[in-house]
Amino acid sequence: MKRLIIRIILFILTVIFIIAFFILLGLTQEKLFLPKEYIMWTFKYPISRLTFVFIFELTFLVFIFDFHKISQFLKGKRRWFLPVFSIVNIFLLYILLFNVCVITTDKIIDRSFLFPKGRVYNHTDIVSIETGVYGKRKLSNILFTDKSGQFYYIVTLKDGTKIDLNGDAGGTKHNKETNAVFEEIDKVFVNMGIKKTARKDNFELIEKDIDKVYSDKIKNILNNIK
Repeated sequence: MKRLIIRIILFILTVIFIIAFFILLGLTQEKLFLPKEYIMWTFKYPISRLTFVFIFELTFLVFIFDFHKISQFLKGKRRWFLPVFSIVNIFLLYILLFNVCVITTDKIIDRSFLFPKGRVYNHTDIVSIETGVYGKRKLSNILFTDKSGQFYYIVTLKDGTKIDLNGDAGGTKHNKETNAVFEEIDKVFVNMGIKKTARKDNFELIEKDIDKVYSDKIKNILNNIK
């Protein structure tokens, strides 16, 4: 009974910690990387899914929680396991922190662990745009693939870099509705004459998940072709 209570308490603390981790990570990214003239930013896929590693680690510890087992496992391994474990997680956190793309009024700033200072592109550096709604995916691939019914807006830049501006998270200036911002940005890009392709075959999936006022904005984006 005592062990069950401990597990329940740990589980609750784990959920709280995970929520706090995501909030703190997002706030830190906003504080460090968003210029005053930003329009929106995104936590880039698929690197963003590495957050599941932290969730797995915490969940694993909760469900196998046993002081004796942990002590036995670490016996003779403390000197190398704890430093290696810490270094791996710090590096993972570094990768996640710099996994940010920022869209401003005239630029796209692409940050990654390889380019922490960011690569800066003008809007005129966008070669093409691919947009649409992802179809159904296999359950076995759900962790590192895009969700069924998720809207995507992928820009290809002059050096071949592809970025889905609708990543796993992020935000907009003054918390403006995301699809409304996409609609405005899309109009600017299309009026610039950037080549754009839009797939409408999975649109019914998104209609089931969000209100019509929001899905209509996505429909406008898919129909905005010159």
